Amino acid sequence: MEFNPRQLDLKWQKKWKDDQTYRVDIQHDRPKYYVLDMFPYPSGAGLHVGHPLGYIASDIFARYKRLRGYNVLHPMGFDSFGLPAEQYAIETGQHPAATTEVNARKYIEQLQNIGFSFDWAREVRTSNPDFYKWTQWIFGELFGCWYNRDTDRAEPIETLTATFAANGTDGVNAVCDQNLMAFSAADWSAMTPARQYEITLDYRLTYLAFAVVNWCPALGTVLANDEVKDGVSERGGHPVEQKKMRQWMMRITAYADRLLSGLDTVDWSEAIKEQQRNWIGRSVGAEVLFGIEGREDTKITVYTTRVDTIFGVSFMVLAPEHELVSSLTTDEQRTEIDAYIARVSRRTERDRMTDAKAISGVFTGSYCINPFSGERVQIWIADYVLAGYGTGAVMAVPSGDQRDWNFAKHFNLPIIQILDSQQDVDTQADNTKEGRYVNSGIINGMTYKEATETLLAHLEIANIGRAKTQYRIRDAVFSRQRYWGEPVPVYFKTAAGVTLPYLVEKETLPLVLPAIDKYLPTASGEPPLGRADDWKYHDTFDYELSTMPGWAGSSWYWYRYMDPNNDQVFASKEAIDYWQDVDLYLGGSEHATGHLLYSRFWNKFLKDRGIAPVEEPFKKLINQGMIQGVSSFVHRGADRPNIYISADRVNSELTPEECLFLGVESMADLGTISAFHVDVNIVENDILAIDSFINWREANQHAQFVMSADGKYRCSSAVEKMSKSKYNVVNPDDVIAKYGADVFRMYEMFLGPIEQAKPWDTRSIDGVVKFLRRAWSLFYNENGQYLVTDEELTAEENFALHTTLKKITEDIERFSFNTCVSAFMVCVNELKRLQCNKKAALADLLVCLAPFAPHTTEELWLAIGGTGSIHHAAWPVFNPAFLAQNTVEYPVSINGKKRADLTIAADATVADIEAAALALPLVQKWLDGAAVKKVVIVPKRMVNLVV
Repeated sequence: MEFNPRQLDLKWQKKWKDDQTYRVDIQHDRPKYYVLDMFPYPSGAGLHVGHPLGYIASDIFARYKRLRGYNVLHPMGFDSFGLPAEQYAIETGQHPAATTEVNARKYIEQLQNIGFSFDWAREVRTSNPDFYKWTQWIFGELFGCWYNRDTDRAEPIETLTATFAANGTDGVNAVCDQNLMAFSAADWSAMTPARQYEITLDYRLTYLAFAVVNWCPALGTVLANDEVKDGVSERGGHPVEQKKMRQWMMRITAYADRLLSGLDTVDWSEAIKEQQRNWIGRSVGAEVLFGIEGREDTKITVYTTRVDTIFGVSFMVLAPEHELVSSLTTDEQRTEIDAYIARVSRRTERDRMTDAKAISGVFTGSYCINPFSGERVQIWIADYVLAGYGTGAVMAVPSGDQRDWNFAKHFNLPIIQILDSQQDVDTQADNTKEGRYVNSGIINGMTYKEATETLLAHLEIANIGRAKTQYRIRDAVFSRQRYWGEPVPVYFKTAAGVTLPYLVEKETLPLVLPAIDKYLPTASGEPPLGRADDWKYHDTFDYELSTMPGWAGSSWYWYRYMDPNNDQVFASKEAIDYWQDVDLYLGGSEHATGHLLYSRFWNKFLKDRGIAPVEEPFKKLINQGMIQGVSSFVHRGADRPNIYISADRVNSELTPEECLFLGVESMADLGTISAFHVDVNIVENDILAIDSFINWREANQHAQFVMSADGKYRCSSAVEKMSKSKYNVVNPDDVIAKYGADVFRMYEMFLGPIEQAKPWDTRSIDGVVKFLRRAWSLFYNENGQYLVTDEELTAEENFALHTTLKKITEDIERFSFNTCVSAFMVCVNELKRLQCNKKAALADLLVCLAPFAPHTTEELWLAIGGTGSIHHAAWPVFNPAFLAQNTVEYPVSINGKKRADLTIAADATVADIEAAALALPLVQKWLDGAAVKKVVIVPKRMVNLVV
C-alpha cells in the first residue's frame, strides 16, 4: 500500500467526524482530565504556522491521557467579541457578526485540517447571545454582592443591609472607599428606600466610578493598556490620551490577598507567578497626613513603605490627575501647570511607569508641612506619580529613592542626608546594618526597626496617620464605548433628581445587542449603542450604553464548555462537580496580568457563591514559545532597481556577458545594493522561483537577474517575527497540502522545547518526512506488500521497544515533545536495523505514536487488525524486565565535542554501535550532511566522530 499522507488526512478526518470519535460525556466510572487552549480571536487573516504550536502540544497530551484511560474534555471555541471586527464594520458597514462568522468558519476548517481531537459539539463563541447571557448573569451576581473582610469572601448585599438595619455602619468591615459616611441603625431606618439603595452602590463588587482611562477620540472608545503602544492605538495608530471618565469598575482589589496566596497552589512557571505578584504589588507601610500651608481644612494623604525616611522629605510630588492639583496651583503657575497636564494626558500609565529616564515636572506654587519636622516642603506635580496607585501623592526622599534623587538633581531641589553613613537607605530596611539616623528628630540614633516602631506609634497617637497594607493593583475598568461587546445588563432610573443604575431582571436575559445604522459614536459623543432606536428597558428607562471589555467572556468560558447547551444555568452542578477545573491550560505568557488574573478573580468569586468547586481555575499552565518566521530577501541596486542580484553574487563582479546583457559596465553601475523582503512561499531552500516572482507583483514584470554559477537565484534569509509586512507568513494549509497533517504536527514539535521561541524553516522538514515514510516501511515495502508478522520478539527487539516506551512516557509527562520525536526516530531506525516487522512491537509503537501522528497511525492500526479507533486503545505497559540486560550509555562527540547520548546493549558489536550513533537525529543535525572520515569507539566509554 502506498503512503499518501494527504489522502489519509481526508479519510480519517471524515471518519472521525462521522463516528464522533472525540465526543465526550460525563462518565463517573472514569477519572476526568480537562485540557484547554486559550481560545483564539477569529481574525480575517486566519492561522499561520505559529498559531497551532500550543494546540498541537495540548492535543498530543489530550490524546495521551485518553490512551491512559482518562475521560478527556478537550474543547475549542472563539473569543469572538473584539475591536478589530468593530473597526472593520466601521470601514465597510458590514455587521461584526457576519464577518466574525466567516472568520470563525475559516479557523474551524484550518483546525480540522490539522486533525485535532476537539469535541466540536461543545464549541462556544463569546459573541453568541446564548453564551453572553451568562456573562451578563455573572455581572449581575457581582453587582448583587459585597466583600466582607471578616468572613473573607463575597456575600449577598442583603447581609450588608441587614447589618445596616441592626447596627448602622458600626462593625461593617467591607472592601470599599474608606471615606464613606458613617451612620447609625436609626439613620438607616430613616432613609428612603432609594437612598438606602444608593448607599449600597458604594459597596458592590461592580460599581460606577470615575477613573483615569486610555481614551482614543478617533476610535471613540476606552482602550486597555495592551491595546495602546507608544501613545497611540495599536489598531489604526490613533492618538490616545489619559482622561477621567465615569466607568463601570470591577472590585478585583477585594481579592488581592487571595490572588497572591493562590499562586502558591498552582503549577505555573515562576515567571508568570512573579508577574502577577508584582502586578498585585502587596506592600506594608503607613498613610501619613501632610498639612498644607495656609489651609487648615485640607491635607495631603501619602502612602509610604518607609515611614522611617520621613525626616528626609525635601519635596512633595502629586500625580497630574490628583484632585487637589487645581486648588493648590497658584495663579503664577497656572499656565505652566495646565500645559503640563495637557501634555501628560497624551501618555498612557504604562508609558509613565516604564519610562524611568524621562524627568519632567512643574512646581504648583504651594507648600505642605512635614508633620514630624515642621519643615516647609514644595509641592510639585510629575507624571512618574500615578493617580491610581497609593494615594496619588509621594513624599520625595532623594537620599533614599533613585527617581526622587534624579528629580531633585534635575530641578536643583534639596537632598537631606538621614543616615550617619553613605550607605543606601534601602539597605537599612533589612535591619542588618549598624547605621543610625541623623537629622531625624525623635528617631536620631535609632536603628531601622526602632525608628519604624516609634514613628508608627506616633502616627496613631497624634492622629496624623496609620499603619496600612497597600496594593499596586487597582480595580479593573469594565466599560468600553463600543458596539461589538456584551451589553451591560443595567438600566437607569431617576427619582428625586438622582439617577441610579439597576439590574434588568434575570428572566429577561440575554440583553441582546440592538441594530444600529453605524458603528460610530453619536453626534453628541455617546457610544454607538446610543444610535439604537427605541432601545429602552420596558420602553421607558435608558440602558447602559457602554459594553463589556473583551476579557469579560474569557473570564469564565471554561465552565461553559462543561455544559454548552444548557439554557437554565451556565453549567449544571453535575457537570461542574465532575469536570471541576482545568487540569492543563496552554496559552501565551502575554496574558499574565490580563486574562489569567481576571479569570482567577472571577473564579474565586464564583467559589464564594457556591458555584465553582475550587479556588483556582487552572491547575497547570504552560506558555508556548513563539514560532518566528524565516524571512527571505532579494537584492537589488538603488540605481537599477529592476536588476536583482543573487545573494552569493552581491560581493562579486559581473562577467562581460552579464554586463552586455544588463547594459552596464560593472556592478558599481547598479548603485548601493540593498535587501528587500520577498514572499517566502515562492522561495524553497533559499532558491527563488523566478516565474512566481515575476508574477508576484506588476513591478516585477521587467525584472532581470544576476544568477549563481549553477544558474539559480539565491535569496538571503533572517529570523524575524512572523508577519504579513515581512512576507514571511506561512499558511499551515499549504504545508499540510504538500506534506500531510502528521508531518506538520511532528515537525512543529521537533523544532524545539514547547516553551521556547524557535524559527520556522521548512528546509529541515525533510527529516520528519523521511521518518514517517521509514515508519510506514516497517508495515509495507516499496511495492505495497504487507510485511507484518505474528512472531515473538527477541530480547534485543524488546529492549528497543521498551526503551522507547519508557522514554516516550516520561517525556510526554514532562511535555518534552521534541525529544519524543527524536526517540521515535531512534526506535524506527533500530527496528529497521533489526529487520523487525513483528506486530507485537509495531502495535505498541503505533499507540505511542498516535498522539503525534493520528492519521498515519489510525491507518496502520486498521492494517494490523486493531480493534476500533487507535485513539481509544490502551497505552502500552512498560516492562522494566526487558531493560534488565546490561546496557551502556555512550556520549557521542563530533570532533571531540559532545553532541548526543546513545544507550545500547552492552553486548552490541562495534558495527552496531557505529550504526546506532550515526542514526541519532541529533548527530545527523550536527553533521548537517558532512562526511564522517573516522569513527573512534572506546568500548563502554565513548564514541567520537571525526569529520
